[in-house]
Amino acid sequence: MSIKEIKNKAVILRYNEETLQIEVENHGNLWQWDEVYKPYFKIGEETIYFQDAGAIEHFSWHTGVGEGFRTKFSRFVINGSESPLSFETLVWVEDATQNVYFELIPVEEAHELMGNFYWPGQMAFKENSSKWYTVINMLQGLMIPNNWPHQVDRLVFDGQMCSSAAYMPWFGQVRNTDGYIAIVCTPWDAGYQVNHPAESDFCHIAVRWLPSMGKLTYKRSMKMTFLENCDYNDLCKVYRQYAKEQGLLITLKEKAAKNPLVDKFIGSAIVHTGIKTHVSPDSAYYDKEHPEKNDEVISFATRQAQMEKLKEAGLEKVYLHLDGWGNPGYDNKHPDYLPACVEAGGWPGMKALSDKMKELNYMFAIHDQYRDYYFDAATYDRDFALQNPDGSHIEFCRWAGGWQTYICASQAPLYLRRNFTELFRQGIQLEGTYLDVFTCNELDECTHPWHRMTRKECMEYRKSCFDYLVAHDILPSSEEVIDWAVPSVVTAHYGPYAFMLWPNDAPKGVPVPLFNLVYHDCVVLPWLMKEDASQGDYMLYALLNGGAAYLDAEKDGEALEHDIERYRQVAALQEKVAKCEMVRHEFLNEAYTVQKAVYSDGTEVTIDLEKGTYSIH
Repeated sequence: MSIKEIKNKAVILRYNEETLQIEVENHGNLWQWDEVYKPYFKIGEETIYFQDAGAIEHFSWHTGVGEGFRTKFSRFVINGSESPLSFETLVWVEDATQNVYFELIPVEEAHELMGNFYWPGQMAFKENSSKWYTVINMLQGLMIPNNWPHQVDRLVFDGQMCSSAAYMPWFGQVRNTDGYIAIVCTPWDAGYQVNHPAESDFCHIAVRWLPSMGKLTYKRSMKMTFLENCDYNDLCKVYRQYAKEQGLLITLKEKAAKNPLVDKFIGSAIVHTGIKTHVSPDSAYYDKEHPEKNDEVISFATRQAQMEKLKEAGLEKVYLHLDGWGNPGYDNKHPDYLPACVEAGGWPGMKALSDKMKELNYMFAIHDQYRDYYFDAATYDRDFALQNPDGSHIEFCRWAGGWQTYICASQAPLYLRRNFTELFRQGIQLEGTYLDVFTCNELDECTHPWHRMTRKECMEYRKSCFDYLVAHDILPSSEEVIDWAVPSVVTAHYGPYAFMLWPNDAPKGVPVPLFNLVYHDCVVLPWLMKEDASQGDYMLYALLNGGAAYLDAEKDGEALEHDIERYRQVAALQEKVAKCEMVRHEFLNEAYTVQKAVYSDGTEVTIDLEKGTYSIH
């Protein structure tokens, strides 16, 4: 057996050239890859193991910044004949940081469209203990103890990075007091998978590399930092430093210095409501039993009266997010959404609402959408739809507008500018705009020769839409929170825990605020405020996370007064800690129901989910 070893300060790196297994020893703590793991990749339905290469060559790696092992794989037999495909793996230790890098490097591409690469694999991580746990950045954050009784394997967007599956491109594992964080440095074409069977005593997690335009294309990179005397808080702080170094950590304080609207927004009641609903008979949401419910129009004047009512109730800060303001209705005919809904008052009615919001010193924001591409949009052209590497197009019918595909993100900034030029011409004064799904859905790639686009370019096109709004002094937001967008956005629809989206499913793990431990002082996250008999009082999570509160302006009388009082409790804390780092989060009992968050100004918030109580110190 040929095992190579490198000793670099605190790290010992061992590489088995026969099995391709890797071991990392850090300050005496040994981390080993699971013994059943064998690196592999996919072409179509065919699974090809690295060890199937006709030629495998091993080399040592020494540079001015680190040392490690390089292996070249070539002469694979694919579909019955030898392929030109060759690639290298590089595992090395960085002298300065003692980080261990894993790099997958294309040398020559195959003729076929490539599938996913699964390397490096999962760690051996088996111990029936709650002190052995895995953390993933699905939604706000999730901790999976090894003794968690429920199965965990299904992930939103199949674990694709830069989507709801990974607000931040990292995962980690902690065993008692030592752990590691794996940061995916090239996250645009990457994902991860988790395997924790019900009643098991292990959890496996590993990265996978997605093809870009059907090829490996460029070097893929992941780095691992190994820690002693740590927990998930420490992993988050390692990533926070990485985010600073990458220019991602732009704080609310910095954003407010450029745009005073940030301070106006902090502490606002978030009112999310709409104007026009139209559900196509093709839509999955069409109500056949009550067809009258598929069409509804609430006038701009009605929404204006509700805002005046809130002012009379003593609310000084309100942020109105308006859905369905365009003539087609909510989620219809995008990107050809203009003019303002005629039945609700048209441009004059929308402008009157805009003017009244300014008079009340409230903030006016709208919903908009530049990914869904509806077949009945006036300017729909299949040549500008997203095209898959095999030449096919995505077609489906789910949302209110009926049959659709996706528009190539290269077109999104152009349509955004077209539509907003008209909004400005009509005198609509906006202080916020929500661009739907950009920070929720996975990144897209497009192979149409007129507008070829990688996933990384898709990210850049989406970000340019946010930056257009910033340039026009409009606070941008989107559905959820992705860290590549943090420099541009100020808020989002929410950044929830998994159980809030799937309250009837078996819980996937323990909710933990990983995103807020990194980015709390960079983005304002609103929280739902429902009082649920089975799930408890959601207001407690708003307080724990120092976030904003939604307010239902449709209510009246005592119900509205009750909700306003709850909003004020949340807003008072938010005004104090919005620009503070969440420095630590703790579970204070084994049932995970008593939790504490500590902020950089010294504020401590403790919640008891069973008793429905909280304290602020």
